[in-house]
Amino acid sequence: MSDRTSIRDTDGRLTRRRFVAASGTAATVGLAGCSGLFGGGTPLEVLHGWTGGDGARAAEALVEAFEEEFPDMDADFEAIGGGGNANLDAVVTNRLGDDDPPSSFANWPGKNLQKYSGALGNVNDVWEDNDFADAHVDEAVELHQTNGTYRAVPLGSHRLNNLFYNIEVVESAGVDPSGIDSVETLVDALETVATETDAVPFTHLLSSPWATIQLFGTMMIGQHGVSAYNDFIDGDPDEDAVTTTFQSMKTIMENYISDDASTIDLTESNQKIISGDAAFIHQGNWAAGAFRNADDFAYEEEWGATSFPGTEGIYELHFDSFLYPSDNPTESKSKDFLGFIGGTDAQIAFNQYKGSIPTRTDADMSEFGPYLQDVQEDFANAEARPRNLYHGLGVVADVRTTMEDVISGRFSGPFNANRAATGFVNAVSN
Repeated sequence: MSDRTSIRDTDGRLTRRRFVAASGTAATVGLAGCSGLFGGGTPLEVLHGWTGGDGARAAEALVEAFEEEFPDMDADFEAIGGGGNANLDAVVTNRLGDDDPPSSFANWPGKNLQKYSGALGNVNDVWEDNDFADAHVDEAVELHQTNGTYRAVPLGSHRLNNLFYNIEVVESAGVDPSGIDSVETLVDALETVATETDAVPFTHLLSSPWATIQLFGTMMIGQHGVSAYNDFIDGDPDEDAVTTTFQSMKTIMENYISDDASTIDLTESNQKIISGDAAFIHQGNWAAGAFRNADDFAYEEEWGATSFPGTEGIYELHFDSFLYPSDNPTESKSKDFLGFIGGTDAQIAFNQYKGSIPTRTDADMSEFGPYLQDVQEDFANAEARPRNLYHGLGVVADVRTTMEDVISGRFSGPFNANRAATGFVNAVSN
């Protein structure tokens, strides 16, 4: 039973299958069938949301690394994609509410942990036994705790303030991305692309509000600075700054996104850059993972990246993490899994394909390629690392839900900047 592989079943589930010889015939045995032989008891059950071009390969690499380190542990890794973790969140919430928690689930730390108050267990021992507080960046140490107790372990970090572009498209338009240093020059560049090419100037998805909320946070930093942005997420917003940010977004949305923006998802939006059907995209650097995993689409040859206009020297911070439910069905296995997640093998295996960087300070970046090596250097030298708006670090889940309602009801066509600004101000105000 030493031969094994990770495969994806018809439900998108990544599981280990062991191939055994029986009476001279190969038989396929699932995890449950092997539970008595490999590890015993209930299998480790891990839920995550990494599907599609930016996540599936990274998830597969993570599973492969886990199986190599724990070859005899029964494990079930289930992918629940869609909606910026919305589908995963719904499944997890239902499972926790039914007193049927998984062993662990991928999610976000920071203020997002408050959403699961009372439902997360204590993993101080995992952090202490593995010396994680010394091995990980300071923000990871801080944001994976509630009231001094660790509830989760980080896997990697994304920077959100990125502007990616298709090199052939911008060159054919005569646009130099290095000269885009403000929202005004970005709009000028988008107009040039619209005039000089048949490509979509700025690909953006409106099918789910998360991408627009994410863009708002980055654009606010670019237009008004980190201090104004931090005041906003901390409950003391400048309404004029919020309004002008939405007005700039309105200009872009009404003039430079694709006609199918309301129906495409993230994978399809990224694909417009890969295929040369779009010039620019704003995304977290998971987009770089999608680009890396595409065929014949090389960094600095077919695609490039720069800081979103106005955010040079800033690292808008995001973490991918795994949380530990209380009343855990596989306590020992779950803690072994979290110890693995915070280690170098897992962080190298996953992040190089996801387009993110390890949160460990001792990870070898040689396997990550030039783009992510640049990102790691940017993190180390950043003058500020503001917490992201949508992905859990900056605001609690209830505020995020209100923002989703504002975007869906007031700013996904028609693009009413004033009403959207009022909704956002009210959402965060103390």
